[in-house]
Amino acid sequence: MPECRFPFARYPVVTLAHGAGGRFTQQLIRDIFSAAMTDVQADQDGADLVFQDPPDSRLVFTTDSYVVSPLVFPGGDIGKLSVIGTCNDLAVCAAEPAYLSCGWIIEEGFPTESLFALAQSMALAAAEVGARIVTGDTKVVERGHGDGVFLNVSGVGVRRFFCHPRLIQPGDVVIVSGDLGRHGACILAQREDLQIQTPIESDCAHLWPAVSRLSSLAESVHCIRDLTRGGLATVLAELSETASLQITIERDRVPVSKKVASVCELFGMDPLYMANEGRMVVFAEPRREEDILESLGAGARRIGVVSEGRGVIASSQLGGSQMLDMLSGEQLPRIC
Repeated sequence: MPECRFPFARYPVVTLAHGAGGRFTQQLIRDIFSAAMTDVQADQDGADLVFQDPPDSRLVFTTDSYVVSPLVFPGGDIGKLSVIGTCNDLAVCAAEPAYLSCGWIIEEGFPTESLFALAQSMALAAAEVGARIVTGDTKVVERGHGDGVFLNVSGVGVRRFFCHPRLIQPGDVVIVSGDLGRHGACILAQREDLQIQTPIESDCAHLWPAVSRLSSLAESVHCIRDLTRGGLATVLAELSETASLQITIERDRVPVSKKVASVCELFGMDPLYMANEGRMVVFAEPRREEDILESLGAGARRIGVVSEGRGVIASSQLGGSQMLDMLSGEQLPRIC
């Protein structure tokens, strides 16, 4: 871990002065953020980005904001989540994460040691996929006008192959990369203080390693999407609308752990709508199904198929079926 010279004993919490742009702000940037995230170019208002890829390479740019509550949860925290969430948005565009920015909105009174821990968490998460946090911004709001820390993370990546919702075709198989709903169930269990013997851990994890393994199968991979807010059902409904095609899934083939299923049953929620932070859905040609499943690993499973028509249908072994639509309203606020 990098050495931190910030005087925590003298300044145990963030003050409004730390967001005023003067000496205290510089101290926060130099001794907390730059100490934890060593690639930050703090001596100018922007970052110089160097790409050594072929001239015809395409860049992908994304941004996302993070307000998850609680800030720390089994399997992650808002720092790790913010980096992984933005990198995953790049990954499902088949773009290798390269550079990130981070914008901090900090509530007055937030512990400075906790702030440094979150910055370290961001740095470690970025290093996992070789991304570099190179620039950022810091603002401090009055006590009671925030909730600890909010983050905005933008990212730039280099596209390694092309996939898009409009490439989805009738006959494509629908594959998920692992069991679903763990992040949503984890946050819900933490907020409700459920006494679970072994806590549910968030699935918060990078998707780029799995997506990169699909590059050798790129001609058969038509679309990739991460399954965050609104879960699998909402994502499938969005893609069905964009592609103007029908997606049919077998509900019994959707992998959901017993713990997640139990939490959902307790609160009357459908696992298909629960949020994930390390899962994706892949649409691909059926002839490469086995190769894709092997590339994604043991937890991956084919759950459905694409056909002519509109909408999303979830069928069951008992012969029933259900139309799935986008999530209406907010099932679980501040999930990410």
